[in-house]
Amino acid sequence: MDLLNKLASALNPSDQNEDEDSEGENAEAKEKPETTAKSKETRTTADALKAILNSQAPPLKTGDMVNGKVIGRGVATVFIDLGAQGTGIIFGREFYKAQDIIRGINKEDVISAKVVEPENDEGYVELSVKDAGREMVWQKLEEYKTSGITLKVKITAANRGGLVAQVEGTQAFLPVSQLSAAHYPRVEGGDKDKIYGELQKFVGQEFEIQVLDFAPQEQKLILSEKAVERSELSELLKDYKVGDTIGGTVSGVVDFGIFVRFGPEDRLEGLAHISELDWQMVQSPNSLFSVGDEIKAKIIDMGDGRVSLSIKALKPDPWQDITEKFPKGAQVQGKVVKFSPFGAFVEISSNVQALIHISEFGNEAKMKEKLSLDKKYSFRIASIDQKEHRMSLKMADESAEEESKEVPEEKAVTETKTEISEEKSSEESKPAEE
Repeated sequence: MDLLNKLASALNPSDQNEDEDSEGENAEAKEKPETTAKSKETRTTADALKAILNSQAPPLKTGDMVNGKVIGRGVATVFIDLGAQGTGIIFGREFYKAQDIIRGINKEDVISAKVVEPENDEGYVELSVKDAGREMVWQKLEEYKTSGITLKVKITAANRGGLVAQVEGTQAFLPVSQLSAAHYPRVEGGDKDKIYGELQKFVGQEFEIQVLDFAPQEQKLILSEKAVERSELSELLKDYKVGDTIGGTVSGVVDFGIFVRFGPEDRLEGLAHISELDWQMVQSPNSLFSVGDEIKAKIIDMGDGRVSLSIKALKPDPWQDITEKFPKGAQVQGKVVKFSPFGAFVEISSNVQALIHISEFGNEAKMKEKLSLDKKYSFRIASIDQKEHRMSLKMADESAEEESKEVPEEKAVTETKTEISEEKSSEESKPAEE
């Protein structure tokens, strides 16, 4: 702007004193009208000059993308007309790097290129069409991600973590965790060798995907098949709500629960977590269900294309009249069914389990000295929370004096809930880890 002001001032020196002595200038203009006309003409010329200079394209810098018309070719050289920004040249290493592209370029063709050097010793703008191609590919990939467009890709390889494909000539990765329900490898125990074997079956197949994430600097491109499925299923799920009962077919049995297909043409799928299969503790879903079983389940949660189901919710709640059957302080017979860091789980009826806290024994070793799995013992009910389906026990042969030393009910209840929550969280995280 300083240069523009100087040029304008040189063309119209009277502007410099315009603010300082406007009254005198007005008086002079009245006495000399021909001088005023010349001044106006000069000012108009200055304004036009400013407009021309302001309309000039900004100077180029390394990394800029430009478009231009091919105006000539030489030995291992291509010249590009960049208009007001000068003449571009593709030569030397950049020419040989892009021979496959340049071979198909003719005079008058418009091409895109990336600035390597804004002005070399001969005044040309050095360009690279090879780098420009890569830049344009990543720009296109960014558009795909932003728009959420669905693409078809061919699976070219598999590894223990997922599948490999090509998008716009760039290698991309489709993680196991981003596979659709139809392609997710349901392998018991999460055996990675078995998962790899299942993934290899998809090599050569076409998948519909969306771009999930990318990082040009790291040449990283992540795809998602689940995102496509989620958008399609969201429409179908509009006909369902939490609380609905659905009929479906068991499509998968895993350590952490079962998958159930339902809805139009069985296109929808939900997960019934192991904790929602029965009121009693389930050690293995395989003991209750097999693939192909026809079942009914209740929708207990929906969101982001996912459906959580409960089978036990359709069964009578054994805790409904628990305080009548097992009042606090009552002595009961129970079978030890599981040890945990918090204590031992005891089955006192077919669908009711309680916890005897590890603090009743001092440590885990002493607990296992006194109790054995699958054996029955006499216990006394220390506390009951009917709403939360929790019960704590004490050994029946303890004295009243020892009773006063029992762990506060709040602690036993909280730690029981924590143990179950941690177990559920650990099981639910398995698919992502695989």
